[in-house]
Amino acid sequence: MRWMTGLAAGVIAVFQAVAAPGSPVFVLNSLEASVSVIDPGSWTERARLPTGKEPHHLYLAPDDKHLIVANARSDSLTFIDPRTAQVLRTVGGIVDPYHLRFSPDMKWFITAANRLDHVDLYRWHGAEAPQPLELVKRIPSGKTPSHLWVDDQSRYAYVSMQDSDELMAIDLATQAVAWKVAIGKTPADVYLTPDQRHLMVGLTGDRMVQVWALNGAQPPKFAGRFFTGNGAHSFRAVGDGRHVLVSNRAGNTISRLDFIAWKVVAEYPAPGGPDDMEILGDGNTLLVTSRWARKLTVIDMAQRKVLRQVRVGRSPHGVWTLDHVSRR
Repeated sequence: MRWMTGLAAGVIAVFQAVAAPGSPVFVLNSLEASVSVIDPGSWTERARLPTGKEPHHLYLAPDDKHLIVANARSDSLTFIDPRTAQVLRTVGGIVDPYHLRFSPDMKWFITAANRLDHVDLYRWHGAEAPQPLELVKRIPSGKTPSHLWVDDQSRYAYVSMQDSDELMAIDLATQAVAWKVAIGKTPADVYLTPDQRHLMVGLTGDRMVQVWALNGAQPPKFAGRFFTGNGAHSFRAVGDGRHVLVSNRAGNTISRLDFIAWKVVAEYPAPGGPDDMEILGDGNTLLVTSRWARKLTVIDMAQRKVLRQVRVGRSPHGVWTLDHVSRR
């Protein structure tokens, strides 16, 4: 523990110097149990923080002071200061947290147990509480729950199940399954349009994004599809309320979708198996983890070209920084 604290202190010194040009960029190295801390001024890796086994996804706590890294194989969460990159604490006893999300009303912290086939609903007591999370309900799912989204009213949590090819909605008021429907091959990330009417699902086992029209507690209806590229996987909103990106992991591209005109409007090169994405506050610099290349790829969206790649750890997955555009 003293070693972890010393490393974190060193990172604080580094990022006091680069606070002005931008906040640190965090990249999760899923097969190295670590987080790469990237300086966005020099685009170099300045530190590598230890986590639990298989950190895949991360999310900011409601206090905006704790970045939560979910360590699926270690059944734990690592809390990091998003401004200084200091490791603050580790919370154990969180079973198989593969994907994670807070409800907008901050009443629920939800995890998808990817290898154990269930979704957990926790009450949040605050990042600095002796036990931040209290398990309220464990909900069996289809096979391999993957990604989560919660609607703006905090009524429903939507979950994709990648190995049973299903989409599920959980009623948060009753903590029960509202509906479950069969969808396309190997669904991964889900994205709810800002009008709350359509749920988009990336099909990693195909080359498309499916669109489902929502109807509250009733099962949704299939509403169409975007043909994007092989292995459509993860979403990131552009921040203009109209466009969202999807990474095509097997196609080595990223597609820009217009969900007002309902068409693909741009494509960006993204070598090395593009996975999760982040867009810096300038609205133009796109970051994507190149899963098979052990790199973070930096893309200029206006020029539609790769600017650079930063070497990180094995199987980089989640990427995040405070300096980002609106999630809508």
